[in-house]
Amino acid sequence: MDWFSLAFMQRALLAALITGVTAPAIGTFLVQRRLSLLGDGLGHLAVAGVGLALLTGTAPLPLAVAICVAGSIGIELLRESGRASGDVGLAILFYGGLSAGLLLAGLAGQGTGTLSAYLFGSLLTISAADLWYITILGAIVLAVTIGLLPQLFAVSADEPFARSIGLRVRLLNVVVVSLAAVTVTVSMRTVGLLLVSALMVVPVATANHVVVGFRNGLFAAMGLGAVAALSGTVGSYYLNTAPGSLIVVIAIAVFALSWPVSRALQRRHRPVVELPDDSAPAVHELAETHPHVHDADCGHLAVEHAGHTDYIHDGHRHAAHEDHYDEH
Repeated sequence: MDWFSLAFMQRALLAALITGVTAPAIGTFLVQRRLSLLGDGLGHLAVAGVGLALLTGTAPLPLAVAICVAGSIGIELLRESGRASGDVGLAILFYGGLSAGLLLAGLAGQGTGTLSAYLFGSLLTISAADLWYITILGAIVLAVTIGLLPQLFAVSADEPFARSIGLRVRLLNVVVVSLAAVTVTVSMRTVGLLLVSALMVVPVATANHVVVGFRNGLFAAMGLGAVAALSGTVGSYYLNTAPGSLIVVIAIAVFALSWPVSRALQRRHRPVVELPDDSAPAVHELAETHPHVHDADCGHLAVEHAGHTDYIHDGHRHAAHEDHYDEH
């Protein structure tokens, strides 16, 4: 384990751990809201921030965070106001962000090669300053996510219910998309802007296979994301490959393995139901004979029951059956 003494590997492992924990944490709420592709849209929008940073000569990470958060809030407000549906908002993020980023990078005299470090990640080249940004922003994402877990879950699961109990739905929705934007930009040096959505979604889907409950699923997804991120980083050192791609491949492999495990757990915990013996004769009890004929205007209380009508008569429930009444 001589690689552990290398400074760049230490920074890479710590950045990978932060990304592996924070991405599934906020991804859990996105999956609950059926916005699994939001990470992709925000990743493309962050490209615009990187391009602007290259044009202005500033640090890419802070500028990408600011642009990504502002764009995500704008799209959320448009969606809530009904002026743009969710898929239209994602399309705007996808194409507007990517085209703006490429344009700005071109104006700065930088080609797609410069952007590739952000599109596909460059975990082993993270500097000490980058690590400080990643650590601080990751801590903020985790603190808000866990601290507001009940409120964010209520908004993600059922907005009308959250509004009925007095929660500030608009503000909490803005918090969710803002945290997602921060998480995407934090992850652009680890797994890359084009692959971060996988790390936000795949561990969540894996956790949903093996655990029950939203809170359990959240922490299980965080643990699975951390394992995938750390193992992918170490594996990339020995395989001499890109860490981001290996991290995502490992996450998907764990998801594939969780499928048979989930099926086995379902069979093990499936309740045993004793079915009635169809060979036993059905009980058929005739009501006492009486000259009264039940109908809608007979004056007795009518009760709908299993596809027919029972009539309350002298403390009994009678149902018409051919030329007689059955006792129910």
